[in-house]
Amino acid sequence: MTDLLSKNEIARVIEAFIFASVKPVSTKELVPYTGEFDMDEIIELIQQRYSDASGIVLQKLGDDHYAFRTHHDVAARLNIERQIERPLSRAAMEVLSIIAYHQPITRAEIEEIRGISLSKGTIDILLELDWIKPRGRRRTPGRPLTWGTTTAFLDYFGLSELNDLPGMDELKSAGLLRKGQSIGGLAEQKISPDTQALTKSEYIQEWDEALYFEEDAPETKAQSLSHDRDE
Repeated sequence: MTDLLSKNEIARVIEAFIFASVKPVSTKELVPYTGEFDMDEIIELIQQRYSDASGIVLQKLGDDHYAFRTHHDVAARLNIERQIERPLSRAAMEVLSIIAYHQPITRAEIEEIRGISLSKGTIDILLELDWIKPRGRRRTPGRPLTWGTTTAFLDYFGLSELNDLPGMDELKSAGLLRKGQSIGGLAEQKISPDTQALTKSEYIQEWDEALYFEEDAPETKAQSLSHDRDE
């Protein structure tokens, strides 16, 4: 059917798909609808429909996810302040920050950076929020499980990619860090493209030898995750 559709018609279909989805849509989910046209061309065509005069924008999240979001200049007017019944603990936010800036990272490395053991359930809370996920196992003795952030993390904090994380100067100017304080040895700059490329390469190498983690029986999965969670 897609072969008979023009580029504009296909763009309308993909636009409707993304709009109707309750979560960011991956490129893989959209490819079956593109027909003979290039995905980037379709996305560009959709984005052109949402100029600065529009209240919404098609935003790219990570490398291959898309979602409609409000323009930054009007988002503040839509915010509603309300009390959160179960705010994220300071320890959980600290662990999340360390994972975001140092991923992929093992539990032992998180504890080394913090200088204190992880409290019971900290990783579980972040998993339930879908802000972190396993990123494979290190090729080191014991093959420890590594952790990284998810597309849901980027979406919740309004980031398009990890390089949008604030640098040290920005955090200090916002009053979130004191002079001389750091996030687990975070460098005085944002994550560089070279670091991101290295990280992606490391992920691929780890997953090549860690696929059994996804293919094991449910009992084995539970044992593996239990071993790496807080004790």
